[in-house]
Amino acid sequence: MKTVAAILAAGRSERFGSDKTEAILGGRPVWRWSLDTYRTHPLVDAVILVTAEEKVAAMSSLVGSEATVVAGGATRQHSSRAALEAAVGGEILLVHDAARPFVSLDLITRTIAAIERSGAAAAAVKVTDTIKEVGPEGVKTLDRARLVAMQTPQGAQFELLHRAHRSATQDYTDEMALVEAIGVNPEIVQGEPNNFKITTPEDLARARGLVSVPETRVGIGYDIHPFSDDASRRLFLGGVHFPDHQALDGHSDADVLLHAATDALLGAGGLGDIGQHFPNTDSRWRGEPSLTFLRHAAELLQAAGWRIVNLDLTAIAESPKIMKRAPEIRAVISDALGIDVSRVSVKATTNEQLGSIGRGEGIAAFATASISAI
Repeated sequence: MKTVAAILAAGRSERFGSDKTEAILGGRPVWRWSLDTYRTHPLVDAVILVTAEEKVAAMSSLVGSEATVVAGGATRQHSSRAALEAAVGGEILLVHDAARPFVSLDLITRTIAAIERSGAAAAAVKVTDTIKEVGPEGVKTLDRARLVAMQTPQGAQFELLHRAHRSATQDYTDEMALVEAIGVNPEIVQGEPNNFKITTPEDLARARGLVSVPETRVGIGYDIHPFSDDASRRLFLGGVHFPDHQALDGHSDADVLLHAATDALLGAGGLGDIGQHFPNTDSRWRGEPSLTFLRHAAELLQAAGWRIVNLDLTAIAESPKIMKRAPEIRAVISDALGIDVSRVSVKATTNEQLGSIGRGEGIAAFATASISAI
């Protein structure tokens, strides 16, 4: 049977305070989530987007050939009827709230099958809270075992819906109440917890918590230092002392690995570079251990709302043999940054005797850091 899906997005969102279907959820407006799900379903032949009259032109330009856009009415029933009248040639009409962005393909499939069997069907979930009816005569506890909370999709075969709309003498809040009024007993399909309706700002926050991916950034650092002729200097690489080897020349301890790492972290956070924070013209930093610079970069990132995901370091040197000390370097760096050692990688290579590094005149290092929003 030819199935048409109608996405209802013409409501006034009075409880939300603004048009909740226009709110951005995971980079897309809320209404786009359900529209994309229905238009890609293999059993749905066409999609209609029902919106406010003043938005029809704008929405039409946004969806193009993906859906037909029609103007809705002042109530859900009016919008549902507008969709039915626009769905020429259809046999089943599915109606879905645009404010329910997480409908699944499986739920749509099961609802269509139920409509084919019973003429009308809707998704619903069992009520888990105790429900009480409060009125002038007092408080009455309802049997929750017999209660369900309605969801969408809701739908029926065209003939039933046309008859129900023609016969309606009052305004109903959903399609199942409409067909029930003409004596049709709809089939209830097991709904899904995540197929909730965004009604309040708190609901939107819940939805964003399900789909949002923290922003991530990447920074790259590079440094190079020549070897020093000063016999009193000591060689540090990645915060680890390498005795019995010529040291590197520089204003601080010239730890080329940590300088590259610091620049990569600062760059990822858009926080400048090591020269801005620790200029070599400032005597305070003469001979300073480079772990000071690395820790400062980590503190700046945390203060700016970032966490370090990983740090990947590569040393380029003919000597010393750095990889023998790689576990120590990883441990020192992970401790300084307050991250698990598995998030720190250290590699080393030679320059195959090419260039100044290949001639053994110094050591260079590259670093790549990735960070994510806290």
